Parts: sequence; structure tokens; C-alpha cells
Amino acid sequence: MGVFAVIDTETNWDDRVMSIGTVLGDAETFRPVAVKYHILTPEYLAGGMYEHMLLLDRLRPAPCSRKQAMDELRRWFLENGVTSVFAYNACFDRGHLPELSGLDWYDILRLAAYRQYNDKIPACADCYATGRLKRSYGVEPMLRLLSGRGDYRETHNALCDALDELEIMRLLGHPLGDYPRL
Repeated sequence: MGVFAVIDTETNWDDRVMSIGTVLGDAETFRPVAVKYHILTPEYLAGGMYEHMLLLDRLRPAPCSRKQAMDELRRWFLENGVTSVFAYNACFDRGHLPELSGLDWYDILRLAAYRQYNDKIPACADCYATGRLKRSYGVEPMLRLLSGRGDYRETHNALCDALDELEIMRLLGHPLGDYPRL
């Protein structure tokens, strides 16, 4: 597997996808190879909790229809040989992107939040008997834990968050084959 995709979505007040951030990651280095960012119209017009983060200074794509975005992503994946999609809490993103259900989806959270896969989880952390953290296992606290950057703040922009999720994978240091398929 040469490249894989990491996807993050942001939803509007109606629980519809209003933006999609996608990063192609190198399977050996876990570094970004290419990115795409889509703002979906008319969905983004409904607003949402993180609507103020849709258009950052460096990210200003023209809004497009959901169909246009999905067609472009499928074509891009095909051109790059992408068959695997990773996401933090992948059930959420996969459930909101049924057009991509033909791909293999994997959950980053299922390794990051478990003591047996994440050696940065301190011995004093409150975990279930399974080894899973009981709290503080979202992207923001996880990236703080793994990177040692206590001042890190999640952007809540789909593309920035997808890049952060790829960084979590890199910092965990597990090969792609270790991630559970949904």
C-alpha cells in the first residue's frame, strides 16, 4: 500500500456534512502527500458549530455540490490507488459518507485510546478493563498526549483535523495493518 486516505468531516446543525478534509498519506512515513478540501453547498449555508472555521486564510475552496465532491474524491482515489480510508472515530465519518462505502475503512481511535497500543497513556490513566481510556481520548487530548504539546488546540476545520489525525497515526508508530477495519 503506497498511499492511503485520512478523512475528516464537519457537519452542520442538521447533521449533514458541510465540509470534507482529505489527506493522502505515505504508507511508510505517515507524512502527507497531497490534500483536498471541499465545502459543500448548500449544506454549509445551514451553519454549524464550527462554521467560523470553514474558510481559513490559507483554505478558501469554492463551494461545490456533494455530488461534485464525491465524484472528485473517487476519481482522485482511483488515480492514486487509494483503497483504504482512515478516520478518528471512523464510524461517524463513514456513516456520513455512504458514497465511499466501497472503500475499506479503518479507525484510528481504536488504537489511540487503548493502553496496549499507545505507550504514552500513563499508568495512572483511568481505563476500562479492556485498556481503553474512559475519557480524554478525542483528537485534541490525544495529540497533546502523543506530541507533548500541551498548548495544542484542535482547529475543527475538516482539512486541518485530517492532517492532525494523520499526525496521530505517525506518532503512534503502528503499521497500517494494525488498525482495525470497520
